[in-house]
Amino acid sequence: MKRTYDTGIADDVVFFTGIEVEKTPAFGMDTLFVTGVQPCDVIQEKLEDRQHIFFGANHSFDPQDDKEWDSWESMIKAFLMAGKLCSLDIPLQKAEELLEGGLVEYNNFIPQIRIPLPYIKQWNYNTMLKLDDTGFKATNPGVWCHHLHDLMDRDKFTDWSKYGSDKVVK
Repeated sequence: MKRTYDTGIADDVVFFTGIEVEKTPAFGMDTLFVTGVQPCDVIQEKLEDRQHIFFGANHSFDPQDDKEWDSWESMIKAFLMAGKLCSLDIPLQKAEELLEGGLVEYNNFIPQIRIPLPYIKQWNYNTMLKLDDTGFKATNPGVWCHHLHDLMDRDKFTDWSKYGSDKVVK
């Protein structure tokens, strides 16, 4: 995924730092962003005194088999157990599988489920977002329906321009 940084445009960046701009529990924190699975000792070296790590940067979380899942979970768990606040950018299609591991049991873990919704501003004011189940009475007590435009509150919005000041870490 191509990203614009203060030093230009790159699509092969593994580590970068910046202030967390998305409105999560880590908002405003000095953050190390990690693309893909990386050795824990290398992450620790780049982390310096930062308290927040954003894993799966640049949409890189996409494990394809048990071995890849284990690698992701072991990497993240090492930092959760060390008391660091850790976020993971999770594509919607991987959300259920993530629950099978133990990461969500850590209070310092921020699962961030990514749901792409193209042209969001073109949907009319009657549009609803339905948090559904996998089937009738399958796993949830019911469904939740939210007006799409209520979810697009200005206090939750992060403009694309906020992502440009990250610094690549070599």
